[in-house]
Amino acid sequence: MIPKECKRLAEVDFPIAVVSKHAVREKYVRQGHPSTLHLWWARRPLAACRAMLLGLLLPDPCDEYCPEDFIQKARDLLPKVQGQVGAKNEDLRKSLLKFIGDFANWDLSSDRTYLEVSRGLVKAAHPEETPVVVDPFAGGGSIPLEALRLGCEAFASDLNPVACLILKVMLEDIQGHGPLLAEELRRVAMEIEREAKTDLADFYPKDPDGASPVVYLWARTVRCESPSCGAEIPLVRSFWLSKKTSRKRALRHRIARRAGQPPHVEFEVFEPKSDRDVPPATVSQAKATCLACSRVLAPDRVRAQISAQHGGADVGIGAHGERLEGALLLAVVTLRAEEQGRHYRLPAQQDYAAVARAMQRLTELTVHLSASRLSAVPNEPTPRDGTGSVGGGFRTWKYGVHSFGNFFSSRQKLALVTLANKISHKEMSEPCRHLLGCAFGIFARSCNGNARLRPDSSVAPAFGMQTLPITWTFPETVPWGNRSEHFDGAVEGILEVLSSRQVEAGLSGQVQIGDAAESTLPDETASIWFTDPPYYDSVPYADLSDFFFVWLKRALPAETVLRDPFHATNPLTPKSREAVRDMQDHLDGRAKKPTEWYEQKIYRCFKESRRVLREDGMGSVVFAHKTTEGWEALLSGMIRAGWTITGSWPIATEMATRLRARESAALATSVHLVCRPRPDDAPIGDWGEVHRELPRRVAEWMERLQSEHIRGADLVFACIGPALEIYSRYSEVVDAEDRKIPLGGDPEATEPYRRGYLAYVWEAVGKAALEQVLGTAEAGARNGAAGAIEEDARLTALFLWTLQSTNGESSPSPSPSPVKGEGMTEEEDEESDEDEGPKKKKKGLTLVFDVARRFAQPLGIHLDNWEDRIIETDKGIVRLLPVAERGAQLFGQDGADLVADRLEREPAGTLQLTLFAERTEAPRVKGKRAKGKKSADKDLRTNQEATTLDRVHAAMLLQASGRTNALRALLQAEQDRGPDFLRLANALSALYPKTSEEKRLLDAMLLAVPR
Repeated sequence: MIPKECKRLAEVDFPIAVVSKHAVREKYVRQGHPSTLHLWWARRPLAACRAMLLGLLLPDPCDEYCPEDFIQKARDLLPKVQGQVGAKNEDLRKSLLKFIGDFANWDLSSDRTYLEVSRGLVKAAHPEETPVVVDPFAGGGSIPLEALRLGCEAFASDLNPVACLILKVMLEDIQGHGPLLAEELRRVAMEIEREAKTDLADFYPKDPDGASPVVYLWARTVRCESPSCGAEIPLVRSFWLSKKTSRKRALRHRIARRAGQPPHVEFEVFEPKSDRDVPPATVSQAKATCLACSRVLAPDRVRAQISAQHGGADVGIGAHGERLEGALLLAVVTLRAEEQGRHYRLPAQQDYAAVARAMQRLTELTVHLSASRLSAVPNEPTPRDGTGSVGGGFRTWKYGVHSFGNFFSSRQKLALVTLANKISHKEMSEPCRHLLGCAFGIFARSCNGNARLRPDSSVAPAFGMQTLPITWTFPETVPWGNRSEHFDGAVEGILEVLSSRQVEAGLSGQVQIGDAAESTLPDETASIWFTDPPYYDSVPYADLSDFFFVWLKRALPAETVLRDPFHATNPLTPKSREAVRDMQDHLDGRAKKPTEWYEQKIYRCFKESRRVLREDGMGSVVFAHKTTEGWEALLSGMIRAGWTITGSWPIATEMATRLRARESAALATSVHLVCRPRPDDAPIGDWGEVHRELPRRVAEWMERLQSEHIRGADLVFACIGPALEIYSRYSEVVDAEDRKIPLGGDPEATEPYRRGYLAYVWEAVGKAALEQVLGTAEAGARNGAAGAIEEDARLTALFLWTLQSTNGESSPSPSPSPVKGEGMTEEEDEESDEDEGPKKKKKGLTLVFDVARRFAQPLGIHLDNWEDRIIETDKGIVRLLPVAERGAQLFGQDGADLVADRLEREPAGTLQLTLFAERTEAPRVKGKRAKGKKSADKDLRTNQEATTLDRVHAAMLLQASGRTNALRALLQAEQDRGPDFLRLANALSALYPKTSEEKRLLDAMLLAVPR
């Protein structure tokens, strides 16, 4: 085995940029990718897991303790996939790192030669026995699957039953049965499809002309409450049916008025020439606009009416098959034999008659099936949504979706009940039943009232994001077809995985449902402990998975993992032990989970993992939370549990185009913390030495990561790792008076033993950043010496620096290249129909308040002083005010034109003395002040003198207004004043996003500077 003193490759170096490129590219892969077996949230790319595992498993050939046998074997193996290795051990290290980077490529992940070399290297590093890789938060299974690929043994556990079913399919069933399983799945699935098609054919009838409906487009409805109107309002976000260039179709409407009846909306399908031809939406932010009288129905009234309909996904049918109320069928998408493309028609009486027949059949089937087991349709309660809920989760309680059955229309319920019944009663092997359960789950994701219609009129499944908001208009898909939204299409997708050579028979893992804090493994079992734990309060895994769990336990009633192992009577997935922070008031009475609870839970999980790891073993923890509270809770738990951080590698795992990444500090990377068990006899550290080493280590690491194009918030959190290397190597760190320096504390305190180590980490990162972008961090932050860059400039620079993108426009890394089978990822970022948030998002860049505060405080920046001047804080988010919003502050109500006239008249030497002279009171920005925030008026009055940033913004506004002469006069005066103006302007130009208006104005203004 590798001597425990020997460093592993992941502790000394890692091909960050190459692995990141492959990991992001993999997010576009769909065809044959194991992630398509079933949805799981925040799944890690296989590329990142494969590369990190190799880094953990292989020793550093430059280390004096590296076994000679491994060095020789590596030199024999690597030429099979690359050129000859140089004579020095440094050359061998470079070749190993190149191999790790190359093998992260999706196209090589199943290449026989690369597999042979990777397994040969692992065997050479661990000749005595096969390494055991343990993942106690296995989730979607990326880590244990890659462990099997590399020839290791894999033990995967998770508390969630749905995750465990996915793990069993991926690690046990497919790996253990191979091609024979594909044959059985195809045969049984065809039988089920044939039988279900026969049972359901009457409820999806063909058109009189022989066309076959494939999608029914429904809209939830409310009634106009104007006394003189009362028209039904279809809640439609878009009247487009198809935006394909060759087949543009949309709906338009007219109002029919009959004596003694409310106005009635009638539709027609037409071919629009442009967006202007298509009617605007009838609903926005839960406010509905009546098409007949234009009255707006308030959100609380919309919610009340939809709630009375239990979510509004179902339609009310009369005794003669006529529609009465509820959901409105807007259009039907059909296919015609011998014709290409989709066709669109208005609903007919036969469509509602078919729904009426489906309702009758569902009632009969429900009575029959519910007599001896669970209710045929899930009646388990949905979670109540609220601001304290983990990650947002469900947002449908206030719309009357109080049980899981409310997510579906009657015909959707009938289709799902029929398929679940077929799967549960059909004779087949257990692995095949598991695979059909996954296909059933994929179909359920599309067959519900929260799916969406894509621009090409195909169905985008629910859970486009890690939440389930209300969806006003939803498509109802026919169960059979050749797309992934159909049941047979879901089966075909699984068959593609079976044939993709991403998995193979003979290397099976072990899966167990269980609590990570109570492992069943013996002491010192694992060679590698590698896990991706829950991210504090980001993703409500248990709540979200209940959507699938309630159906899967009906389709697979005998499956042992589909139950709560700790509470036999719990009808849903386990939640009391889930390692998340959750401050929601739950209907089931479960206790809240504050930060302290999460930290203690993580501590217990990490302590248990330390117990099962061998003395010479390695660990790695993936974390990608964007708040300091989440990081502090995780790190505190790790260090208390006896772990030492020995490496930290940020790997890009997210697409920069995703919705939550735009104009915010959403992380594009996942930080992989490499760690070892801290020796029981670890020494006590001296605070003075630790404090002196910290800034040097952070500065070195920032330079290293920036060379790999890591930017902004990703760089901030990646620097926590090396900073923790210094702190976590000791059993504790004490000051000269033997007072313990804790990890976290009060960042506003001045004494180290009260303030905590992480406050100094943030200070070191902030100062290093300012030294790079402004060159004056020390003078500006410590003593405010003459000539130093002022507070507002430091705040703006740090704000923009933190928002720089790792894999976005500022990165020189190439865009992901096309991949066979590429398509939308499992989490399709789409605009939400949710009614939370402002009426219209304000312009400007944003940061989480806690991140801004952690940077500002140690660098002498007082956020309150700049509230409503350069920043605006609301609901925990800090917005950097766009320059366009500062005009009234800088020039007064008379605006830039008047000031420009003065600038053009007066001698250049007096320009800057009079520019802001008219401001006799504190400037105010229109809008509400952040609730609970201290008034900044007094501070602003004492900061009336124009700062360098003010003058830069004034020049940008003059540039925008086209006052060239005034701008030249101002710039000449600034050159006479000193270098600060141009230095700041150039720094900000480098920091603003390339496509921003500020960047454009700065660059244009700088071109006007006299040479």
